[in-house]
Amino acid sequence: MKTRRLGKTGYEVSEIGLGCWQLGGDFGPVGDEEASAILDAANAAGISFWDTADVYGAGLSESRIGAHARKETVRVATKLGRSGALYPNKYTREGLRESLLGSARRLGVKTLDLAQLHCVPTPVLRDGQIFAWMDELQAEGLVRHWGASVETIEEGLICLDQPGCATLQIIFNIFRQDAAAKLLPKAAERDVGIIVRLPLASGLLSGKYDKTTSFDPSDHRNYNRDGEAFSVGETFSGLKFERGVELVAELRGLAPEGLPMSQFALRWVLDHPQVSTVIAGVSKPGQIEDNVAASERRSLFPALMKQLGEWYEDKVKPEIRGGV
Repeated sequence: MKTRRLGKTGYEVSEIGLGCWQLGGDFGPVGDEEASAILDAANAAGISFWDTADVYGAGLSESRIGAHARKETVRVATKLGRSGALYPNKYTREGLRESLLGSARRLGVKTLDLAQLHCVPTPVLRDGQIFAWMDELQAEGLVRHWGASVETIEEGLICLDQPGCATLQIIFNIFRQDAAAKLLPKAAERDVGIIVRLPLASGLLSGKYDKTTSFDPSDHRNYNRDGEAFSVGETFSGLKFERGVELVAELRGLAPEGLPMSQFALRWVLDHPQVSTVIAGVSKPGQIEDNVAASERRSLFPALMKQLGEWYEDKVKPEIRGGV
């Protein structure tokens, strides 16, 4: 597995990471055995960056990771700030501290490798006090490094202005390309590691869905299609599902021959050198092999990257809901 440096953390992490949202059951039910098999497969494939959050299954994802034996090289990143104790306007230093202690307990560690503010409201980021608290909690030894997971370019730019921010997690894929113009260059300038989530736009870019595809009632791709539960941008990258399926059909005609759609989408993300790691979630252990293969694929030709950018601006961006 190829590795990249995660910004000022200095961690060397696998290009393909593991998103662990699904281990909390938010993509449909996942049993203990299946969860363990996914983590086993990640270990075996050399995936050394695992991303979770305290609210994934109300701590279930963290607990499963904490109970699972993993290689010493694996870095586990968690997130805080979306629990009812804090969100949307109850943020305090002590509240953040309690959240971090709970995550450390569930993950079975004394100090968290990386804790990321989890899509906290824009006004809270603008206020800036929350960043000072994270600096203090880092100095206290609860976390080695802290970063932020954001929903919009504006939020990302606010976080990049904070000297203590070591990483930035963003939505970035063929259906959400805006970060490439300004956000990624500024992150490189500040030595902030970029963690990409939703590289397959909630599975749309795998090319496996059609307009009749249905999802389990507990799956956010069912209950959050139009932003009923949280930001619509977190589900199908803000596209209406049916329109997303149509756009994937168009995209097939641009993909290099013989390159599976999922690997095409992952390769596109990896072809941005500012990206440190891509956290791809899987519902089955076998999907990990497919994701890892994208790391070994040759880079896409510059002419194709340019064509994909123009296609996005013309066909996709006008369809996105929830802001970029």
